[in-house]
Amino acid sequence: MVQMIQISRRGPQPPSSSLPTGELIQRLNLAYDWSGPDDPDNPRNFSLFTRVYCTVAVSLLAFASAFAGAVYAPAQEQVMELFQCSQEVAVLPLSLYNLGLAFGPLIGAPLSEKYGRKAVFVVSTPIFILFMVGAGFTNRMTDLVVCRFFAGMFASPNINNASATLLDYTTDRYRGITLGIYYSLPSFAATLAPLVGGFIVRTKDWRWTQWAAIIMATATYLPVLLTRETYKKVIIQRRAIRLGISDTSSQRTSFARAFRHFFTVLIQRPIHMLATEPIVTFVSLYNGLIFGLLYCFVIAVPWLAREYYHFDKIGESLSYLGVTLGTLTACCPFVLADIFFYQRRLGSWQQTHEPDEKLPPEYRLAPAMAGSVLLPISLLIAGWTAEYRIHWFVPIFFQGMTMLSSLLVYAGATMFMLDAYGPLYGASAAGAMMLTRYTLSTVFPLFTLQMFRALGAGWATSILTLMSLLMAPIPWCFWTFGERIRARSKYETSA
Repeated sequence: MVQMIQISRRGPQPPSSSLPTGELIQRLNLAYDWSGPDDPDNPRNFSLFTRVYCTVAVSLLAFASAFAGAVYAPAQEQVMELFQCSQEVAVLPLSLYNLGLAFGPLIGAPLSEKYGRKAVFVVSTPIFILFMVGAGFTNRMTDLVVCRFFAGMFASPNINNASATLLDYTTDRYRGITLGIYYSLPSFAATLAPLVGGFIVRTKDWRWTQWAAIIMATATYLPVLLTRETYKKVIIQRRAIRLGISDTSSQRTSFARAFRHFFTVLIQRPIHMLATEPIVTFVSLYNGLIFGLLYCFVIAVPWLAREYYHFDKIGESLSYLGVTLGTLTACCPFVLADIFFYQRRLGSWQQTHEPDEKLPPEYRLAPAMAGSVLLPISLLIAGWTAEYRIHWFVPIFFQGMTMLSSLLVYAGATMFMLDAYGPLYGASAAGAMMLTRYTLSTVFPLFTLQMFRALGAGWATSILTLMSLLMAPIPWCFWTFGERIRARSKYETSA
């Protein structure tokens, strides 16, 4: 159906108005949607090389942005000596970087909406690098904390925007596989970074943890400059300009309207959904706990290796291998679950239902249900085997299993929530979850070391296990009662 378009009277008439009616209608339609499944401007129809190149480029930049946060962790002892501060103060540059990540969407979302996804990468990354440079050169603790906070704020859009870019290339059927693989990247970076940072601190000054992050960010930023725009709205607007019909009133958005939109999507609606929507509330809390556990391990793993197994500095760094490999391999069981559980049920559903009937989002929960059982078991074994000084391989192995099960919960629960709320409200739901997860990942490092010192590995880990046990019923409850919960939602749009 031809869309009704009103041409603004305040601007000049588009050149295409002198064309034959049929061609004019075709051009007007091209300015508002894809021409069809084979539209060459659709990112899903880009060449295989372009799609692979862009996917790798934005994923590596997101990896570097997450890496920059945790690479500081092994530098805390040197920072304490240099700035004559306590451990509670020395951990702030790590925690405040995570807090900065929570505010990133306030920068990235308006920028991507107006200028496209590529603009987010191009603009935010140099600012992120500049604040990292400031952190590397600073001679005051206050400056280090402030620079790291703002570095996290401007690094966050790279992490959040990468997943949206990958989805631009991916059909809805396979977005579970795509996001399942991508979700492991920031966590993998956060566990690999302390391992690398430990070797850096041992051979160089602590400032080299910042220089290493800067070098990595710069190296991954340059390839992104050669990528293509993937955001549909911006591609369509640019095509309208090429066709000479960019002066339509629908192409213009007032500042007040844009501000209201972003205030609603990024602040008002996420907070309201977090307070009133059970799905958003409990998925956000569960995923917040998971990211808190991740940063507990960033702080506690080398301490356990040193205090319980008397590892030297090299051994402390290598003790991160368990959590690193756990996060790296977590995508494998998730992808297998998507292929052999979700995809098969999706195929059967499509054969017996109308095209506009969606598969219930509860089928996304299978990996989260498995992870919710494995998580507390792995945590408990990791803690008490360390407490009784059983061979170091055992706690390190189960630390890895803890991270693997955590990511199964994270990816499965997040996909369930996004499918439940659809494209209209999914962004706000994700914003609420992001606020919770980065807030808890900011808080947990502030008390982790004190808790482990006071209680020991066994009882400290038991407290974390109890938290995970309290959260474990969440995916099972949504599996059983999800349809009824969604029916009462003011926002749910999956049906």
